Amino acid sequence: MSEALRLEAVEKTYNAGKPNEINVLSGAELTISSGEVVGLIAPSGAGKSTLLHIAGLLDTPTGGRIAIAGEAVAGLSDRRRTALRREHVGFIYQFHHLLPEFTALENIVLPQLANGVAKGAAEERASELLAKVGLTARAGHRPAQLSGGEQQRVAFCRALANKPKLLLADEPTGNLDPATSDVVFGALMGLVRETGLAAVIATHNLELAHRMDRVVRLDGGRIVPA
Repeated sequence: MSEALRLEAVEKTYNAGKPNEINVLSGAELTISSGEVVGLIAPSGAGKSTLLHIAGLLDTPTGGRIAIAGEAVAGLSDRRRTALRREHVGFIYQFHHLLPEFTALENIVLPQLANGVAKGAAEERASELLAKVGLTARAGHRPAQLSGGEQQRVAFCRALANKPKLLLADEPTGNLDPATSDVVFGALMGLVRETGLAAVIATHNLELAHRMDRVVRLDGGRIVPA
């Protein structure tokens, strides 16, 4: 299996050198292969979101090395970092962040158009993804017309629209009731397993975490087995 993500000795310090310096990550290391789903657990404020933002090239570490899909990030131009993120990384958040003026289908089509995919092919891909999560009949509905669970499933499809190598999810079911959370998580895992991408899923739900291939936790800024 190919390597989707490698973090080596990653550090993140805020207010470096000042009296109120905060060390969030201290030598964090993690390697994930294609097809592997890793659960990430930690108390609130421990740095889960920071770790995911750094792994997804939305934030820059204070130190350490990152590689996405085998490509080292150090020294890349902002333009190449953006391209690498757009081509290989998908993001899911606790709140769906769907564009309210567009339909479910259009929300999945738009990131593909931004990546240079022809409209017809983008619509076909969006329809396929919606079918996989049982939302074909809701393709023409706008977010306000969808339930919370349906909105999040659309967000999953949007994150996978450009066929990323790596999926990063930050509490993807944290805003849902337990029954809906279980259904939505099942849909997410189905998509991940079928596409064979690597995934890091941060969650407070230990039951969901232990349905993944392995579980790690943040402890004092380091990543350790849970």
